[in-house]
Amino acid sequence: MAIRKEVDLIIKNANELLTIAGASKKPFLGTQMKELGIIKDGGLAVNNGRIVAVGKTENIIKRFKGKESLDANEKVVMPGFVDCHTHLVFAGSREEEFEMRLQGASYMEILQKGGGILKTVQDTRKASKTELVENCKRTLKVMLEHGTTTAEAKSGYGLNMKDEIKCLEVMKILNEKQPVEVVPTFLGAHAIPPEYKNNTDGYVALLIEEMIPAIARRKLAEFCDAFCEKGVFSIEQSKKILLNSKRHGLMPKLHADEMTRLGGAELAAEIEAVSAEHLLFASEKGMEMLAEKGVVAVLLPGAAFSLMLGRYADARKMIEFNVPVALGTDFNPSCWIENMQTIIALACYEMKMTSAEAIVAATINAAHALNRAREVGSLEVGKRANILVLGVPNHKFLGYRHGVNMVEKVVKNGKLVVGSLEV
Repeated sequence: MAIRKEVDLIIKNANELLTIAGASKKPFLGTQMKELGIIKDGGLAVNNGRIVAVGKTENIIKRFKGKESLDANEKVVMPGFVDCHTHLVFAGSREEEFEMRLQGASYMEILQKGGGILKTVQDTRKASKTELVENCKRTLKVMLEHGTTTAEAKSGYGLNMKDEIKCLEVMKILNEKQPVEVVPTFLGAHAIPPEYKNNTDGYVALLIEEMIPAIARRKLAEFCDAFCEKGVFSIEQSKKILLNSKRHGLMPKLHADEMTRLGGAELAAEIEAVSAEHLLFASEKGMEMLAEKGVVAVLLPGAAFSLMLGRYADARKMIEFNVPVALGTDFNPSCWIENMQTIIALACYEMKMTSAEAIVAATINAAHALNRAREVGSLEVGKRANILVLGVPNHKFLGYRHGVNMVEKVVKNGKLVVGSLEV
């Protein structure tokens, strides 16, 4: 009888093991987004934080014995969710604006009255680094309990050198203090700060000449984003900011075509951004350009739902056009959603994505939006062991069932961080 190799962890007997394999180099497109790589009665072996084998349970237990084991009988095993768009670091809340929206006020009307982002900027500037770290740790704990193992975090509630750096330094501390990997994005171009109310070009100059170079020099962010929208940053201003960030080694992302059809999708393609995000009003030409350049469309149905916009991004058309589609929560003070399961449900109900498409968009394609697809987003040999066990019999419950947490166990880098072991 062959000697079984000892590994740190074995997961066995999954009713469905979703490998989502085969897209680590390029995102899944079109009909590929329905390919979850399901293994019935699936299992996997984990050692030193990495996946070392994936397959049928009988083959896994023949080859390996685990120091610890998880029995996933009648359950789904899948990769951890990758939340590729959040505004994690902020202080305060904006529940009073929720009441204003219920009475018909628009997002831009609230912003122009000094509310919205600018209200959160005031609160975040006042908050200490320690306070922000503790706020974020609480949020990330909830995200982890609901299955998110990797999350992008945008700055953008400082809007000056000191407080933008403070927020980015908070992200660095978070990566040392808790399990969820936080991927930092500089979003100094999130709104026009009060100090530059009538001088947007002056603020753009500050971003380009001082803030981006300083943040790049300190290696505080991987990406740079801009809110390209009527009344915020124009196409020309956004282009200047993001081309400058590229020169400094910060990869561009873009808040595009959220409230109006401004041409943000086209700009994201032109500058070869990693991702274009929101895209409720993206044109067909913009979608075609995103597909041609391989720019990931990060769709945020939670934002459209929370802002009561009455429309959602056209996911079906984007998938038809072979645009790489990903999903994120857009967690922020006006879209207080920490749970990617809720986002998958909204994607299904409001954007008519299938459960399989939404799962792909929330895992491997979302990992592509963060340049992390070679490490996370699927269950394949060599990848980090970021794994969920869901207390449901098949993947179609994601989307179909909502309002509860289906995640029973979370493994992060090979260690059980949510739930308990059955040895």
